[in-house]
Amino acid sequence: MAAARVLLLLSGRPESVSFTQSVCGLLGARPGLGPWSAHCSLKRGQLVLSARPFPGASARLPLQRPPFCPFAALEQQPGAPAAELPMNRSVDLGVAVILQSSDQTVLLTRRTGTLNVFPNLWVPPGGHVEPDEELLEGGLRELWEESGLQLPQGQFSWTPLGLWESAYPPRLSWGLPKYHHIILYLLVISQETQQQLQARIQPNPKEVSALMWLGPDVAAAVAATEDETETPSQLPQDLPPSVLAVELEDGGARPLALPTSTLLRTTPATAESTERVSTGTKFALRLWLQHLGSLTPLPCASGAHADPGPAREEEKLDPLPSNQGSRKQSA
Repeated sequence: MAAARVLLLLSGRPESVSFTQSVCGLLGARPGLGPWSAHCSLKRGQLVLSARPFPGASARLPLQRPPFCPFAALEQQPGAPAAELPMNRSVDLGVAVILQSSDQTVLLTRRTGTLNVFPNLWVPPGGHVEPDEELLEGGLRELWEESGLQLPQGQFSWTPLGLWESAYPPRLSWGLPKYHHIILYLLVISQETQQQLQARIQPNPKEVSALMWLGPDVAAAVAATEDETETPSQLPQDLPPSVLAVELEDGGARPLALPTSTLLRTTPATAESTERVSTGTKFALRLWLQHLGSLTPLPCASGAHADPGPAREEEKLDPLPSNQGSRKQSA
């Protein structure tokens, strides 16, 4: 079994988290609350979390899960089918980069429709953290692999924004979860403009089918949409009908006027690859806007780091899938 990537300090020493356990739940999460404050040690290739301060903790970050988190639902439903869940795996670690240009826009990419996990979703560049890889290094590597962007050394700053508990499938009504991650969102602030960054982008068509830059106004509207609701609340009246994106096509790229309504969609109750912004990305956009001062900050805070050169929503849980409810039993 591979070394655990996410560890919790629950009884004075680091412990790995079983695939089937909710990290938020183990740290004291309760229905109707969130995000929760998590003290973190951002080690090489590993994340240590605790609900309380501990020696070596370098940040205190907001930790959140979706209102329909399947692991929270499994904890509350006796008879969950344990035999059909991975029992020899622990919670994995991922990193995603919220890349901000000097003119305060952020990059999102649309995952290709042929991917097995989260196809057609708009997300920031990100992925698995490799063993012994610094978390910032992992984020910048994923940024390069997906977008072709390499940021000049000494021309960006960064700060950890928050943590997201991710599962796929994302809700029990889609089926039992096969993947369970804690995603660390990193805000990377470039000294280059959107135009300068866009000129150097070379998306990887195996992973990315389109990309766009969001400003604070549209990002605020996207972040305001909440899963489990029919329509987003308090949307600005002057919201544009579409957002300019770039879509990959036949080895090239073409401009795409993406309807803004596409970005406001919520997670469907049944399994389908509907184009939308992921729930975790909405959480990260809210944190980005709080960092800009556009929204009221969360109670959790963290310090920014300069590049040295080289280097609250109510939980609404799904029932078990109808053909699996009688048997006993992450993103």
